[in-house]
This record gives sequence, C-alpha cells and structure tokens, in this order.
Amino acid sequence: MGVLFVGDDWAEDHHDVEVQDEQGRVLRRARLPEGVDGMARLHDLLAGALPEDAGPDRVLICIETDRGPWVRALVAAGYEVCAINPKQAARHREGMALSGAKSDKADAHALADMARTRRHQLRPVAADSDIAEAVKIVARAHQTLIWERTRHTLRLRAALREYFPAALAAYQPLALTSPDTLELLARAPTPAAAADLTDTQISDVLKRHHRRGIPAKTAAIGQALRTAHLGQPDTVTAAYAATIRAAVAVLTTLNTQIDAMQGEVEAHFGQHPDAEIYLSQPGIGAILGARVLAEFGDATGRYTTAKARKNYAGTAPITRQSGKTKTVHARYIHNNRLIDALHRQASAAILNNPTIRTYYDQHRTRGLNHHAALRHTGNRLVGILHGCLKTKTPYNHTTAWPTTPQAA
Repeated sequence: MGVLFVGDDWAEDHHDVEVQDEQGRVLRRARLPEGVDGMARLHDLLAGALPEDAGPDRVLICIETDRGPWVRALVAAGYEVCAINPKQAARHREGMALSGAKSDKADAHALADMARTRRHQLRPVAADSDIAEAVKIVARAHQTLIWERTRHTLRLRAALREYFPAALAAYQPLALTSPDTLELLARAPTPAAAADLTDTQISDVLKRHHRRGIPAKTAAIGQALRTAHLGQPDTVTAAYAATIRAAVAVLTTLNTQIDAMQGEVEAHFGQHPDAEIYLSQPGIGAILGARVLAEFGDATGRYTTAKARKNYAGTAPITRQSGKTKTVHARYIHNNRLIDALHRQASAAILNNPTIRTYYDQHRTRGLNHHAALRHTGNRLVGILHGCLKTKTPYNHTTAWPTTPQAA
C-alpha cells in the first residue's frame, strides 16, 4: 500500500488541498472551510482516496505552519504532518513554475509535490505537551508586552526630547517606565506645570513608590525641572502634552499587565516536569527558563542529538566552502525569541560562574568580539541542557565541565 501526499495551502478562513499518489497523479482537489466542518470534509476526502484497510498513518500532509487548532487536529487524527518553512515552499514552487505564476491552487500542488519528492528531508511536527504549549503562550505574551513597552518608551522619549528636554534630565535616573516617573509626567506633562511642582509633591510620589534617598532625588528632580531650557509655542506644547498623557496611560497599563503576566509565566512553568532541570542551569531563572522551554518544546525525539538542538537554537555556526575558500558564519536565520533567551542566559552565566567565564574569556583571547564569544558560550550551554534533559538530571557542574574548558 502506497502513501498519499497532501498539500494544504492555508488561509484565515479556508484551506486549498491537493492529494497525490506516489506517482504524482492528482487524486483529489478541494477548497475546505476552516473549522470543524472543513476538518470533517478533509477526513471524508482522504478516506475516499485510501483503501479500506489503510489508516491515517499512510497520509503525509505538508502545511506552512506548525501551530493552531487545524494542525493539532491533523496530528490528533493520526496523519503525519510536516510543517514547511514558507521560504522552503517558495523555493520549491519557483523550481516548478519559472513564470512566477502563483495561486492558492498552485501552492497546494507545490506542497503536495514537495511532500512526495522531498519526504526524506522533511521533519514531522512533534506534538508538545499541553503544559509546554501553555508555557509557550504565556511566555511569548509576556515577552511581547515587554517589547511593546520598549517601543512606547522610545516614542515617549522622542516626544519629550522635542518639547520638554528637562523631563529627560530629571526622570532618566528613575527610568521613564517606572511608576513614579509616569505619575509625575501625568500630573505635570508641560514644562510650566512641572516647574510648579513643589518638593513636597515630588517627595510624596517618590515615597508612594518606595524610593530610597528621597531628599537627594527630590532636590535633583526639582532643580532639573526648574532649569531654563528651549521650548515650543504654547499651542504646540499643549498638543505634545496630550500625546504624553496617552503614552503614560499606555505604559501604566503595560506595567500592570507585564507584572500580571509574569506571575502567569512562573505559575505555568512551575507545573512542567522539567522545570527543575531548567532552573538548575547556570544563568537561568523562572522567566528565562520558561522562554527556553517554550521555544525548544518538550516533544520526545524532536532533537535526536545535542547538535540538532544547537542547530535549531541558532547558536551553532555554519560553514560556507567553495573551492579553496572556507568561511564560518553565525546563523542569521533563527528563532529570535530563543536566541534572545540564550543570549541572556549566557550573559548571566559568565557573571556568576567562574568556569563559564573562563570559557568566554578564551574565545575573547582568540579575537572574537563580545557577541560572538557569548554566542559560543550559549552554544556550549545548549549542549549541556540537552544532556540534562536527555538523562532527566539537573545540572551538575563537575559533569558538565569535567576538565578545564577549552574554546571550541
């Protein structure tokens, strides 16, 4: 009995599907709606193409995503599902149609052909546990909120620089996103209103947010706000003040939700059976541990070797060789969230672990810059994490570094 190869070109509200046999003959084509009805029709379509004694394990489906209810339903039904990078699919499609023509129907055909001709190169979707999926959702949401806060903070800073530079000098030591700074900006968003703030008013805000060294900070803030500076016309200043109030309101909400989501991340991560292993790794706390777990996933067999995990992480270098020329480069195509978490882990590890610091320093001695040496350090830490997860044992320094570290 042969295998059926299915190309699934998905959109927000429908799926274009093509079914091929092992000789490349098109057996079925259909446009299916998203949701339960569409999934039921897909099951019927495939059942009609399969012999009576064949099961769903004889079906290989190619689709350009690895998440969402549709993909989870396909995996649960027992089909072999391969998530294809859109760039891979585009390259395969270009090889089939040099004219550049494109349609949903043609995309489904290209995906089915890719499943049939390149099956040995495709990696099936590895289903993570429900708790790992939950950790991914809250960890990504938490990080996205932090990124949004950074964007709004930069906009706030740019606006203040345009009409109220004294506020930057006054509040920068407190941080623009701190609750006391936001409260003071909301109370006095114009230079004139800020200059009228009394030391008592400033001091009360700092006390409410539990600042230390309040008298010195109050004096410094008051002096900076009352210093003469270049400004804008009153009408323009009033317009800027309105934008500052809006930015302050957004940042205040973001601060609240980031704190709330942090609690969710810690709670969900703590329920995962591998949480202790992640927390035992050097440089990793609950938030970083949750992010690394979320991006690696916990499906058994997804990473057969430490090298496979390093390659996915993007910390392993790639070699380009042509003739006598051979160069080694960093991987520029990678999971940005994962590489950010591993970078932060390595940064913390070299500050708190002398052995890991030695490993980092050896790479710096070889002439690598800070980021390259940090990437090599993170690559070593990924290998150590892989060994701990494979053996289900927490980090042990003697086992991880049995000899004096050597730069790889």
